[in-house]
Amino acid sequence: MATIAQPLPGTRIEQPKPGLQIGKYFRWSVDHKIIGVQYLALAFTFFIVGGTLAMGIRWELLTPATDLMASGTAYNQLFTMHGTIMIFLWIIPALAGFGNYLVPLMLGAKDMAFPWLNALAFWMIPPAGILLILGYFAGQAEAGWTAYPPLSILYSPGNGQTMWAVAIHLLGLSSILGGINFIVTIRNMRPEGMGWFDMPLFVWAVLATSIIIVLATPFLAGALTLLILDRVAGTSFFNPANGGSVLLWQNVFWFYSHPAVYIMVVPAFGMLSEMLSIHSRKPIFGYRAIALSSLAIALLGFLVWAHHMFTSLTPALRVPFMITSMIIAVPTGIKIFSWIATTWGGRIRLNSAMLFSLGFLSMFVIGGISGVMVAAIPFDIHVHDTYFVVSHFHFVLYGGTVLAIYGGIYHWFPKITGYMLNERLGKWHFWLTWVPFFFTFFPMHMAGMLGMPRRVAVYAPEFQALNQVISISAFVLGLSTFILIYNIVWSLWKRKVVAGPNPWRALTLEWNTSSPPPAFNFYGDPVPFRDPYGYGTKEAWDYLKEQAQELGPSYPANQPPEKAHPVALAPAAGD
Repeated sequence: MATIAQPLPGTRIEQPKPGLQIGKYFRWSVDHKIIGVQYLALAFTFFIVGGTLAMGIRWELLTPATDLMASGTAYNQLFTMHGTIMIFLWIIPALAGFGNYLVPLMLGAKDMAFPWLNALAFWMIPPAGILLILGYFAGQAEAGWTAYPPLSILYSPGNGQTMWAVAIHLLGLSSILGGINFIVTIRNMRPEGMGWFDMPLFVWAVLATSIIIVLATPFLAGALTLLILDRVAGTSFFNPANGGSVLLWQNVFWFYSHPAVYIMVVPAFGMLSEMLSIHSRKPIFGYRAIALSSLAIALLGFLVWAHHMFTSLTPALRVPFMITSMIIAVPTGIKIFSWIATTWGGRIRLNSAMLFSLGFLSMFVIGGISGVMVAAIPFDIHVHDTYFVVSHFHFVLYGGTVLAIYGGIYHWFPKITGYMLNERLGKWHFWLTWVPFFFTFFPMHMAGMLGMPRRVAVYAPEFQALNQVISISAFVLGLSTFILIYNIVWSLWKRKVVAGPNPWRALTLEWNTSSPPPAFNFYGDPVPFRDPYGYGTKEAWDYLKEQAQELGPSYPANQPPEKAHPVALAPAAGD
């Protein structure tokens, strides 16, 4: 029978003081847990900035004429910063934060393979973010987050666009360093007895994502280098006035940026696998299929980039990319089917983490269906550069990834801080996110099919009613974020509910140590439970009871019922 980690002889076990101890997160540290929280906190700060810009966009679009913005140029700068911040400074760093915090713990490792490199990768992000925002104030960074030439060369002559390109360059280098670190950590630092198909599915997802990062991001770096040279050195790689090719930028940019969509969603897939299994109290359905489908997405993601260019491709090249764009829906469909089968017949606990996980499933399926629609050449040409594309993109990245990040915060907050978030506030946060999100982005499908173009501040009056519904819903969606902020601050300030090491009674290794974990994660060497998803089995139940006994009186299951967290008292499925 598997056992939990035992202290080394003569070791004095002291439960780390719960809470964040804020000061240490403003200093250089090579502890992967501190770096993970630094990623999450910084990313969430930029999320507030990017969300504020989104509110400005929706305020402008309440009426068909320009109101908030002095000109179309100011509006272009606004949505350029919104899209860039949300992608490169919110979603990607937030998922990297979860990866940094959880991967070594899930592997039973003391830290990442290259701790100093891990810290360097993080500390490249703050100056890049500052440079990006300074570029906004410098002006004329108005080519959108895709920075298509000639907009980014001939029609953005100010320093803002150059600062934008340098900032993205730094962020790309940070991602490459992080990806290399994850691959080496996962390859070399698994404990004895943990084979490839014994790893948690979140680790598989991070591995697939890191492969994409290492292979794809250098193409973005090359394209940005050429763009900067065109802007500051007078070259003509993308300048059509001097014989350059704007299609060269589109091909290289999307060769990175479509795989980048999976950089932004595959780790969320891994988080969902963990949360759905734990809060359904059921073994994950189709473990190997889910793990291998992550690698399939990493491979197929490099074969679909030109579907973003259907309107500029020659007809002969469109069909192969239509086929690959539809094929990539298959591994994602495997995951969806497996997650639904995992919850089927389980003892589902509709806590905040589970609600956001189910919210991910519902909204991501809509985004996936619209993705198959835009993979079809005739339909894509009809809705190209309309609000239909905006809707599809946000259903995938907000309805998918952001809801998963929210669920991950509620799920792993106890491990990070030692305290539980308030469940009532968590459920209010979910409903005031899920419902307004739908009414923000689903009507964009209709606006797009009726012909409303994206990236415009002035639009035809017949679209005003739809835009007012969208904007009002967006304002509610934006305000819902402050419920989470209040919940985090309140929980850390009041410290009413101590989580204990394993409040969810989970089987993966991060729950096999104190909350928060000690400096090197474990007292002694952790012995992994062979099946991280074996809920409902006698072996798992015996393991959890043994863990409760050996982790001592601080563990909720060993406290009087009136003091224990209710999850710790509920029986496992099948018992």
